[in-house]
Amino acid sequence: MMKLLQNRSFLALWFIISITAAIKAQTPQQKVDSVFTLVKNCIDQKDAGGIYTLTGQALRKSITQDALHKFVEKELIPLGRIKSWALMSFTNGTAKYRLDFNEEALQLFMSLDETSKIETFLFEPYQALSPQKLQPVASTNPLVTDFDKQLDTLARRYIQKGNTVGLSIGVLQRGETHVYHYGETAKGNGQLPDANTLYEIGSITKTFTATLLAWYVNAGKVKLTDSITHYLPDSVSSNSALRGITLLNLANHTSGLPRLPDNLLTSQTDKLDPYENYTVPLLFSYLKNCKLETSPGQVYDYSNLGAGLLGTILERVSGKPYERMVIDCITHPLHMQNTVLNLRPEQNGHLATVYNQEGGVTPTWHMNALAAAGNLKSSLSDMLLYAKANLDLQNTKLGKALHLVQEVTFNKQQKVALGWHLIRVNGVEYYFHNGGTYGSSSFMVFNPARQTAVVLLSNAAESVDATGAAVAQLCNALQLN
Repeated sequence: MMKLLQNRSFLALWFIISITAAIKAQTPQQKVDSVFTLVKNCIDQKDAGGIYTLTGQALRKSITQDALHKFVEKELIPLGRIKSWALMSFTNGTAKYRLDFNEEALQLFMSLDETSKIETFLFEPYQALSPQKLQPVASTNPLVTDFDKQLDTLARRYIQKGNTVGLSIGVLQRGETHVYHYGETAKGNGQLPDANTLYEIGSITKTFTATLLAWYVNAGKVKLTDSITHYLPDSVSSNSALRGITLLNLANHTSGLPRLPDNLLTSQTDKLDPYENYTVPLLFSYLKNCKLETSPGQVYDYSNLGAGLLGTILERVSGKPYERMVIDCITHPLHMQNTVLNLRPEQNGHLATVYNQEGGVTPTWHMNALAAAGNLKSSLSDMLLYAKANLDLQNTKLGKALHLVQEVTFNKQQKVALGWHLIRVNGVEYYFHNGGTYGSSSFMVFNPARQTAVVLLSNAAESVDATGAAVAQLCNALQLN
């Protein structure tokens, strides 16, 4: 799960996993607490291998021992020991814990399957509980079918939180389209979102960037195996560390480049809009002397820098700005009128106001040289057109590009296509990407074989990932009526 945060990866270790435990005599909550104690001990003892020994085959199909070890080493151990912990809630079999490390507080979601093995394992930055809204928020959900009613239950777990404002959900399944809107486009305005409300889609932008790469590969302009140094100024390409990085490595997060460049902070004038002043000259200045964290093509390590650089390279290849490429190659062929980098005057009134984790207004982002990593805005209607195009691949230039982005390109620590990640939701494999800014959250999955897609867009930083996964699980289990 990819969220554009400056200091920590939002790939929060959302793993469907299992653990061996003989605790049948306990209550459901006690069973989860017992398993949690084992995990906590491993974290305190810096025993990444111990955590791996607790996992079952479902997890090991999704992540290697090295990848799990890397997560523990990079994300958990630097925080120190767990000084204290508390069970915050236990709802429908899922426990939510607060973990107070020496350096930071995290929250952990954990649930078990019917054999007392872990089913959900999710770390996130700790979020103080927001007061729930006292009255049910407005919605367009007609509550007619069983699917309507069950989805409403899932949606309200999110939208009734005190720090959320608006939510749009779209479901495609076997040719049917189902759309639901909740809340407001701005606090107190009483205006429900609609099909044309514009949201930041964050890192889902990366799938558009990967599609552009596929387009130019098919057009013979570039090759996936091309070194990035072929497309960079001589002063940058002279850095020998860059020569082994291919365009493919940028698209599937195996470049060895860090998540963000270390000169990003020095360019900031507004911490709430952190990428605004990060220009191409600053990007190239960083690349001239940068060193890689891993050898290209060997290790999956999510990188906003890599995706942003890919967009900059494609601009140099095409001679067009990023937004123009998106229009010419993707949105115009699909008749997507509301997917933009820069708002047109008539769109200003359709952009939802965005809210931070505490529920306060925050600015939308302007990502400048790294725009290809996460700066597009879109509407639910447009994102459903995009999802449909990925489900029904046509024999067109765009259809062939979308086919290429669905080919698996890496399957060691994480299964990745070209831009898209592949995850399992209750045993069903989906192409997946999510996104997040300081004031927005987005989620998209699709499965061509099942002709199913789910899209969620929110104008709050509160993650929609759990809700999106639950809707996908509902699609797996229940036929739309």
